[in-house]
Amino acid sequence: MFAALFSKLGVPIKTTVSATVLEEALNGMVTVRPLLLDQHITRKVEKQCAHFYSVTITEEEARAGFVCRVQSSDKSKFKLLYFDREGTGGLSLALQEDCTKTGKVTSAGMYFLGFPVYRLDQTATSMAAAKDPDAAFFKKLDGFQPCEITELKAGTHVFAVYGDNFFKSASYMIEALCAAPFTEEKENLRAVEAEILSKRAELSKFESEYREVLAQFTEMTSRYAQEMQAIDELLKQRNEIHASYTTAPPMKRSTSKNRSRGSPKETKEEGQVRDKKPTMRDRPKKKKWFNIHLKADKRNKC
Repeated sequence: MFAALFSKLGVPIKTTVSATVLEEALNGMVTVRPLLLDQHITRKVEKQCAHFYSVTITEEEARAGFVCRVQSSDKSKFKLLYFDREGTGGLSLALQEDCTKTGKVTSAGMYFLGFPVYRLDQTATSMAAAKDPDAAFFKKLDGFQPCEITELKAGTHVFAVYGDNFFKSASYMIEALCAAPFTEEKENLRAVEAEILSKRAELSKFESEYREVLAQFTEMTSRYAQEMQAIDELLKQRNEIHASYTTAPPMKRSTSKNRSRGSPKETKEEGQVRDKKPTMRDRPKKKKWFNIHLKADKRNKC
């Protein structure tokens, strides 16, 4: 359960194939389905179970190279297994590849191309990243190691897809390919992996240089803060010395409360002006809103 939680968080957990599956394969108690070249099969495998497939290749196809790939559009977790056939008719596990997240899918592949090909184990890198991101970068290619088998002989070979999910089944698509039409891809893969090996050798030297420069940078940053504090202190002392060249008493800062009070005389005068009421002369004359004059007729008496 803990492994499932860590796996859900993106931490790759190194798991093993179920002992039951390995025992059944060794005893020849598994069902093996044929898988034709250039054919792909889409299925769903239950957790902790495996689907077995047999692929038959000719001498010419073996020389050209052979590839078996599995991917899951649901990003299911699985393993791709390769089995050797024992003299007793049973199957023993020879190779295994854990799926990795590549874009929007999880995928795993085995490439038998007649020259050394490499696999990348990211378990150590992820554990190092939790402790030190810089160390994770320099250990990123430590898991880049050559595969044990580089080519297959003519005959029938058995592969399996193992459901490595902890709680649910894994959906997948498996295909087997002859590498004859992929001549350019073969050369590109060999060239890219050669560059990766060269980078892995360079990283060791670069790490020592990086650590040395980082230590110097840390030291300079600390010194920068100390120098800044020392300069500010010296300038403060200089200002205090300048201020000491005077015979006048130190100035007291007036508060807003003192400024608002003022002298008693000013306060009294302001109060008199405020209390003084305007006289009749000071009052503005109001204009009449009508100019109608009423004349009484003295001759008509009531």
